[in-house]
Amino acid sequence: MSLVIQKTGSYHADVTNQFGWYFDEAGEELAWRFFNAADQTLYKLARQPDLGRRRKFRHSLLRDLYSFQVECPFSKILIFYRVAKDALSVWRLMHGSRDLSRRLAKPFYD
Repeated sequence: MSLVIQKTGSYHADVTNQFGWYFDEAGEELAWRFFNAADQTLYKLARQPDLGRRRKFRHSLLRDLYSFQVECPFSKILIFYRVAKDALSVWRLMHGSRDLSRRLAKPFYD
């Protein structure tokens, strides 16, 4: 049984920004491949949320946060999420080489 996927406004904004970057830098086809890979990754996580890595950030806002790589060839991009009883709460999406704890703790769109 799959969890319900709940995407935050921050996640939507992150995906839109990343899609735009791929569109501008590599073309429409690759941008849509990224978008579909992110969605497929979410469906996989909804079925198996324990695939992700539990993060150990110090900031209280980041407790109980998991991360998982978007499917290849976009595996440097991470999806950050939490697992509730019956839902996968998808919080953010960003490149894994960023200063994750600082950027994730900073207020964004929500």
